[in-house]
Amino acid sequence: MMTDKAIALVTGAAQGIGYACAELLAEQGMFVILSDLNAEGVHAAAQRLGRDARSIVCDMGDPAAIDAMFDTIEAEYGAVSVLVNNAGIAVPKPFLETPIGDFRKVIDVNLVGTFMAIQRAAKGMVAKGIAGSIVNMSSINAVVAIPTIAAYCASKGGISQLTKASALALAQHNIRVNAVGPGSIDTEMMAGVNANPEAMKMAMSRTPQKRMGTPREVAELIVFLASPKASYITGETVYIDGGRLALNYTC
Repeated sequence: MMTDKAIALVTGAAQGIGYACAELLAEQGMFVILSDLNAEGVHAAAQRLGRDARSIVCDMGDPAAIDAMFDTIEAEYGAVSVLVNNAGIAVPKPFLETPIGDFRKVIDVNLVGTFMAIQRAAKGMVAKGIAGSIVNMSSINAVVAIPTIAAYCASKGGISQLTKASALALAQHNIRVNAVGPGSIDTEMMAGVNANPEAMKMAMSRTPQKRMGTPREVAELIVFLASPKASYITGETVYIDGGRLALNYTC
């Protein structure tokens, strides 16, 4: 099935911020493809979204799977115009007890997978003359660190620099690349904090707005950056954190 609509691909779209992005992009009239490693979850998400949305299973830590995903999308639907690189993992462990395998797994999914998706999406855009937009998922942990998620922090710091480098490389092709860096957002990744009053108190002590953000709020920013309204913005990481990075002390 080919489509005459602009195509948006959202990775890590079975739930949370990824699903919120897919929902909002569909509301904007795009043909949306939801990707996730969770086969049951991503198929259910696409069905729930409706609007002719499609789903595809992909392990963003597997280069062959990423290539296969883009091959399938381009053969069946066409080149992607908007890519939201949302898929990411964290493997929390004490710093001195983190196995190198865990470290590499996080880097492979969060950073290498993002690079590969940018490259494949951009090649399709260039081949079809598409003035496309790519939005990567960074984090406030690109700037402020948590010792138990060292690989996650390193990967998100890398995303910010990868965003700049790819934006420079692709500007000549009218392809923009930006990133979004959320703070504490009410997603499945924050479920442990939600369930622990002390952890929630600590998280809110460093969030001036004293609340978590919502997936929809992050999606609104991502969709803005992907849209023509942000046509003169590229190479930027925009933080959405309730004031967290402006805070230089905690009470």
